[in-house]
Amino acid sequence: MDALERYIRENSTPQGEALDWLERQSWLRTSHGRQISGPVLGSLLRHIVLMLKPRRILEIGTFSGYSTIWMASALPEGGRVDTIEINDEMEDLIREGLSRAGVEDRVRLLIGDALDILPMIDECYDLIYIDGNKREYVAYYQSAVELVRSGGWILADNVLWDGQVVDGDPRSQQTRSIMAFNDLVAGDDRVENIILPLRDGLNIIRKK
Repeated sequence: MDALERYIRENSTPQGEALDWLERQSWLRTSHGRQISGPVLGSLLRHIVLMLKPRRILEIGTFSGYSTIWMASALPEGGRVDTIEINDEMEDLIREGLSRAGVEDRVRLLIGDALDILPMIDECYDLIYIDGNKREYVAYYQSAVELVRSGGWILADNVLWDGQVVDGDPRSQQTRSIMAFNDLVAGDDRVENIILPLRDGLNIIRKK
């Protein structure tokens, strides 16, 4: 944690015991602890939910459930997060975190490949958060823009990919896929969007 991030955390509302616990466990019990959104982006997700008051949220890429908890904690009465995680070995940690945070009744966990699950979903969402396999962002978006209501929102994390999207010679498939995703969104006349340089880049997309 650098000095600026530490300052931001010290001068923002704390994330609470359950998220403190899950942040530690994400590092201790997995080999990809850096994949959690972190308290700054997590708090932003919570504030977005508080402002928009969505009743139905879809999350593509649960990992340990950290961002799930941030969003679920801000849902209005009767709201629900449907969250998709491909790795069934994460289920115990996810469910324990949801229980500790007291939001298990607001979350429906779907274990499996999002590309298999998305075509079977018969829901209309107010907000969709994309944070899954970067190579599949274009496919996720093509489903998400159909599943989100008019006037609804799609958020996509990691869209700057550590600055690699501006390199003249993107060599990794992940980088090329994220660039293709950003290009697709920017050229889609069904939506309007803005990329925020927060953490690793957040694309905020509104369906017209």
